Amino acid sequence: MLLPGATLGMLGGGQLGRMFTIAARNLGYKVIVLEPDTGSPAGQLADEHIIAAYDDAEALVKLGNQCDVITTEFENIPAEVLNKLTEYCPVFPSASAVEKAQDRIVEKEFILSCGLLPVPYGVINTNSDIANAVKGITFPAILKTARFGYDGKGQQTINSVDEVEAAFKETGQVSCVLEQRIDLDCEVSVILGRNEQGETQCFPVAENIHRDGILYQTLAPARVDDNIANAAQAAAQRMADKLDYVGVMAVEFFVTKKGELLVNEMAPRTHNSGHFTLDACVTSQFEQQVRMVCGLPFGDSRLLSPVVMTNMLGDLWGSGANTQPHWDKLLENPSTKLHLYGKKEARAGRKMGHYCTLADDLTSAQQQADKIFNQLPA
Repeated sequence: MLLPGATLGMLGGGQLGRMFTIAARNLGYKVIVLEPDTGSPAGQLADEHIIAAYDDAEALVKLGNQCDVITTEFENIPAEVLNKLTEYCPVFPSASAVEKAQDRIVEKEFILSCGLLPVPYGVINTNSDIANAVKGITFPAILKTARFGYDGKGQQTINSVDEVEAAFKETGQVSCVLEQRIDLDCEVSVILGRNEQGETQCFPVAENIHRDGILYQTLAPARVDDNIANAAQAAAQRMADKLDYVGVMAVEFFVTKKGELLVNEMAPRTHNSGHFTLDACVTSQFEQQVRMVCGLPFGDSRLLSPVVMTNMLGDLWGSGANTQPHWDKLLENPSTKLHLYGKKEARAGRKMGHYCTLADDLTSAQQQADKIFNQLPA
């Protein structure tokens, strides 16, 4: 058990690392961030910011020697980096767990190995794979690059075999999966913590609403029946157990119009859809991550209030050098909590912050959140 005063390492300097750093420092830990961006959100608040590439040998030695445990905020850290750091201190999650989420093909094979259902898909590594990949797929479908895709990046909607061929060529013929577009009832996600003893605790199941492939809002609790919610939590726990996972992870699910539960993807880290926990749960996902990697007891994951989390992208900032959203419209709502990430440049599609709106019921919370959102643009 690592008690306050220990030093925690964070690989990655984005907003997830920033909120982990806040949680860790509130608990009395020191945080060292390794991140190449000199102005990174997490680096701004860490005790020390090592400015270097993730695979920089000298930086890894420095980080490893100073930390009591190391964790990460995103899944594309090379596995060899995580393995190298284990020579100095424990690293959670493990390289083998993170690797499973770095490639959609590997991830879907893992989902199947857990006895769970992924979205129907075909694998395309070369042009000769296309004919087989489209078998069992009805259009429209979605072509996704196997690696490095997020927030709608690396994805194209496909309506015919000819479009598959053209889109695959456009990717540079990197490995892809062709996924069936699902007739959705909704999308839900499960955030869970798991410790070294194999014990697991889930946060309440949340419901996600996307716009242009990017998460717009998360509603908690999800508007699904208990059978779906319980099945989603059980599936996420099964995946975490098979990975022998330590830390906080997220699993996204599609709920079909027929009531089927399909696994969309997993993230071996805290997650955008878990930001509601900052204001509406006894313990946030970020404090839970600190607790899991330090070997502390679980924090209470109960939901205290219905809540809607709304993402704010750079589009809200306008085109002027000094323009800002109309913060007064948000701050005049006493039940809305603002979280900004400290990013210096606002760009279209870039996540700049979020806010959580609490109310007695989800309908009221969403109405208030939408009203604020419509008043924010600069």
